[in-house]
Amino acid sequence: MSKTVKLFIFLMVTLLAIPAIPAQKKSTKKSVNAVMWERVNIRQRDLFYGPGGKAMMPNLRKITFIKEEKGGHNKKYRIKDGSGKTWVAKLGREAQSETAAVRLLWALGYKTEINYLVPTLTIPTKGTFQNVRLEARPDNIERLDEWQWKDNPFIGSKELQGLKIMMVFFNNWDVLDLQNKVIQNGSQHQYIISDLGATFGKLGNNNLFMIYRLGRKTNNPQKYMNSSFIDEVENGEIDLAYKGKNRDLFENISIEDARWLSNLLSQLSDKQIEDAFRAANYSGENLEMFKQGVINRIAELKFAARGEKLAKK
Repeated sequence: MSKTVKLFIFLMVTLLAIPAIPAQKKSTKKSVNAVMWERVNIRQRDLFYGPGGKAMMPNLRKITFIKEEKGGHNKKYRIKDGSGKTWVAKLGREAQSETAAVRLLWALGYKTEINYLVPTLTIPTKGTFQNVRLEARPDNIERLDEWQWKDNPFIGSKELQGLKIMMVFFNNWDVLDLQNKVIQNGSQHQYIISDLGATFGKLGNNNLFMIYRLGRKTNNPQKYMNSSFIDEVENGEIDLAYKGKNRDLFENISIEDARWLSNLLSQLSDKQIEDAFRAANYSGENLEMFKQGVINRIAELKFAARGEKLAKK
C-alpha cells in the first residue's frame, strides 16, 4: 500500500471520528438599531396629548420632590407624581415652546421625549409655579450618550436633513450637540433632541462670533411671526435664514430635502397645529399667531420644494 493511500485512509478515519457539531440555534435577542424617524400616520396623531398620549399624563394629586437637576439655563426639579412616575419639571419661558415643538416633531414621525405642560404646579418645599413642562423619565428607557450633528448614523439621510430644516422652522437658536440624546427604548437606539426650549421666538441678528447672541428670543409669537425662514432658492438648494452658531450645519440643503419634509408637514391639519399650541397652554391671540406662523412656514417650504421662493406680502 502506497504512502499516499495510507495518508488518505488516515484522514478519512480522523474526520469520521470527529463528533458532529450541533446546529446553532438562531439568537432570539433583538439587535439594537439606530432610529431617528419612522413613517407614521400623521393625520391620526393627537397633538394635544402628544407622544405620551392620554395614558401617560401625570397624576398631580400628590407631588414628591426628589432633587434639583443641574445643568442648562432653566431651573429644573426631579419629582414623582401621584402614580409613582418620575418627571423632570422645567420652569421658565422655554417650558411652553418646548411642549409645542416636541408635538410637532413627533407628529411627523421623529423620535422625541414625552412631555406635558402643567399650567400650575406646587412642588413641596420649592413653591408654586406657572406653566411647568414635565418630561417623563420612564423606568424602562435608558438614557445614553449625546449624539453629534456632524457624526451620526444618519449623515446624508432625508430624516437628518429634514430635522435640520425643522430647527430653522422652529427658530431654534440652541442647536448644540449637548442638547441631543440617544435613548434606548426596547431594541431601538432612538436619536432625539432632548432640549427644544429655545424655539418659537427669534434667532440672533448675525453670524459674527459671540455677537450672534444679540436679538435672540424664545417663546415670542410676534417675533416668530415676523422672522424669516427661507432666504433664497437657487441651483437646486435652499438657503435657510439661520443666524447663529454652527451655521455650516444648514448648508447643502437640497430641494429634494425640502420636498421630503414638505410632504410630511403638508399632512398636518390646522386643528392639529392648534392642538400642539393648546397643549402648551397658549390661548387667544398668542395661540393664533403661533398657529399662523407655522401654517405660513409650511406654505413657504412647499414653494421651496418646487424650486420657488414664496413672495411675502
